[in-house]
Amino acid sequence: MKPKSTKSSPDKARESAALVAKSEKSRDAILDAAAALFRRQGYSATTLRQIASKAKIKAGSIYYYFDSKEEILEEVLDRGLQHVYDSVKAAVKQAGDVPYRKRIGLAIEAHLVALLETSEFTSANIRMYGQLPERLKKKHRPLRRAYAKYWDKMFTDARRAGEIRADMEIVPLRIFVLGALNWTIEWFQLDTKNAVLELARRTELLIFDGLKKA
Repeated sequence: MKPKSTKSSPDKARESAALVAKSEKSRDAILDAAAALFRRQGYSATTLRQIASKAKIKAGSIYYYFDSKEEILEEVLDRGLQHVYDSVKAAVKQAGDVPYRKRIGLAIEAHLVALLETSEFTSANIRMYGQLPERLKKKHRPLRRAYAKYWDKMFTDARRAGEIRADMEIVPLRIFVLGALNWTIEWFQLDTKNAVLELARRTELLIFDGLKKA
């Protein structure tokens, strides 16, 4: 006869919650490790064994959480873009009813902070996306398009308010701005405390004031 469990329902609930928390922690560790490695050496050069080593787990344990390296990549990409999108929206929303130049400046700052300071996922997304096969790019286009449209609306509203030239084409402007921001991952050095904020300020000045003499 099988002995009855002596654990009470609250004890079982706590034990179950602890197991879930441990599982989520391990899963996050795998994703954190993968994002860092993908950013530094690319997707193809990164192995599951390297990810496991950096996450401090056994290589075979990865398959408990993910079916393949490609599945890990997909979540890294999703987290990276969602993080920068959420950061930009939050910064602009918090600013309230301010001139569009201020909103765009805050969006630039939030994008750069996410890319250069706070998220390996965002920087991995930016660095790897162009290297991916078409079938993987296709899965992430809806979110990328939503983020692009968010910027398009800000620039369109700024143009309508007279803060951007009336003859300025919005899509090329957005491609130029986001392209410039994303390229900073290849050259920018975090050598001072407020380096990213200063870069954001200078970028805003360049966009709105151009190269005209002060």
